[in-house]
Amino acid sequence: MIKKIILCATLVPILSFANVIKDNSISDVPKEIKNNREKKVQEKVPKTVIIKTKKFKIRIDKQPNGNYLYQSWGANTKITAKPSMIISDGELIPDGSGGNYYYEFNNNNYSYKVYRNYLTNSATKPAYTLVVTDIEGKTFVRQDGKVVKN
Repeated sequence: MIKKIILCATLVPILSFANVIKDNSISDVPKEIKNNREKKVQEKVPKTVIIKTKKFKIRIDKQPNGNYLYQSWGANTKITAKPSMIISDGELIPDGSGGNYYYEFNNNNYSYKVYRNYLTNSATKPAYTLVVTDIEGKTFVRQDGKVVKN
């Protein structure tokens, strides 16, 4: 009987302490991790990047309001020419915890995503990938690209 009393007396404080940890700090950790991840991604993102794929040149610029501007030309067109497409109000979205991210732009029921491929399983993986899909998720364009200017 004395053994049971001693056991209960030692377990109650341990279990109480575990509940305090659970209630106070563990729930805050995911927010902190998420904020740190987003901050680290923001530090790696250039204000302007120019990418060349097989068929396109793409320029992405960070705007003063914090959104991104997408401009594209044909692959053989000079970037000083008028862009064939301009999409404003793009977002930067962290992708995983390793530093990858992508830009997302929406235009006339199409989604334009430009993925930054920092972490890959392949040493030959290109720096960026352009993916254009419709609202149903059908992929129309998937092209790898390299940085022309950063």
